[in-house]
Amino acid sequence: MSEYQYYEFLAIDRPLTDRQQAEVRALSTRAHITATSFTNEYHWGDFRGDPHRMMERYYDAHLYLANWGTHQVMLRLPQTVLDPALAERYCAGDRVSAWTSGEHIILNFTSEAEEEYWEDDLERSLSAIVGIRAELAAGDLRPLYLAWLSAYGTWERDEDAFDYAEEGEPEPPIPPGLGSLSAAQRALADFLRLDDDLLAAAAEASPPAQVVQHDRTVLAAWIGSLPAERKTALLLRVAEDDATRVRWELLREFGGNTASQVEAGRTVAELLDAAAARRHAREQQEAARRAEELARREEERRQAREFHLNRLAQDLEAAWAQVEACINTKKPREYDQAVDLLRDLQALAIRDDHAGTFTQRFTHLREQHQSKPSLIKRFNNAGLISE
Repeated sequence: MSEYQYYEFLAIDRPLTDRQQAEVRALSTRAHITATSFTNEYHWGDFRGDPHRMMERYYDAHLYLANWGTHQVMLRLPQTVLDPALAERYCAGDRVSAWTSGEHIILNFTSEAEEEYWEDDLERSLSAIVGIRAELAAGDLRPLYLAWLSAYGTWERDEDAFDYAEEGEPEPPIPPGLGSLSAAQRALADFLRLDDDLLAAAAEASPPAQVVQHDRTVLAAWIGSLPAERKTALLLRVAEDDATRVRWELLREFGGNTASQVEAGRTVAELLDAAAARRHAREQQEAARRAEELARREEERRQAREFHLNRLAQDLEAAWAQVEACINTKKPREYDQAVDLLRDLQALAIRDDHAGTFTQRFTHLREQHQSKPSLIKRFNNAGLISE
C-alpha cells in the first residue's frame, strides 16, 4: 500500500478571519480551506505545517490519520471549562498529553497500531467524535478516561508500549457512566482502538451517569442575582462571538463542580488482568455457544438424513429403477444423480444390515455398464466398488 496521510481541522468557537485563512493557505496550496475547516490528504510527501501550532493559533479540533497505523485527535478548550491540573491526571506518555497555550488547554489523544487493512470512512470520524469537546466543557470526563484507558490498552498488542514500571500506575478518577457511553464517546473509543473487554472491566467501578436537568426558573433567578458588571461583561463576550464559552462557564458555575468521580485505586496491571480474565471467560462462552450450535445443526442434518433414508426404504425397487433411468440417459448430470442415489442406497443397506444384497445388485449394475468409462470413473471416485 502506498503512503497515505489525512489531516482535518475544525474551527468551532470562532471562524477564521480572511487573514488567518491566508496564513494557513501558505502552509498548503492543495488543502480545502474554509472559515471553519481545513482538510488535506497526502499520497506522497508531507504537510509543511505544525498541527500543534495550528491548534494553538487557529483551530478547536483536529484529526490525523496515516495508513501505517496512526490515529490522532486533538481538542482545544478554554481553561475556564477544563482545569489543566485535572486533565494532567489522565495523561499517559505521548499517547495522551495536554498543554496550555494562552487561555486554552489542548488535548492530544493518539493510538498507534499496524493496520492489516484500511478501514473505510475513517476520514469522516471527526464529525462523529467532536461532540466530546462539548461534553468535556460540560464537566463530563469520560472522554479523558477513555483516552487514558486506550493508551494503556496498547500494552496488550505492543509489549514495548510502556516501561514495566508503569504496571503499578494507579488509574485516574473514574467518571460515572462508563457503562453507557454517548455516541461521540463510542466513536472516540473505536477510533482509539479501545478494547471492549478492557472498557467493560473499567466500567465495573463506574457508577451510573446522572442526567443533569437545569430548572429554568432557578437558573433564571441565579442569573438575575449576578452582579451587573458581570452580566455586562458576559453579554459583551456574547456580542463578540464568544457565546459558546459563556454558556459553558455559566452552566458549570451554576451546576457546581463536575459529577463526583470515583477513586477506585486499581492499577494499570490490575485493569489489564481483569480485561484478560473477562476476555478469556467471554471466549469460552462463545466457544461453548458455537459448539452447541454446531451440535444442533449436526443433529438437524442427521435427522434430515434419517428421514430421507426412511423414505427411500419405503420403495427400494423404485429407487433402483431411478438409478437405471438416470444411467440410460447417458448425460453427465444424470450420472451424478445416479451416483448420489446409489450412495444413499448403500448407506441404507449398511444401516439395515442388507449390505450383501446391495453389493450383489451394484456389482451386476456395474458389469452391465462397464462400457461407460465416465460412469465407472464416477463410481470409483464415490467409493462405489464392487466385489
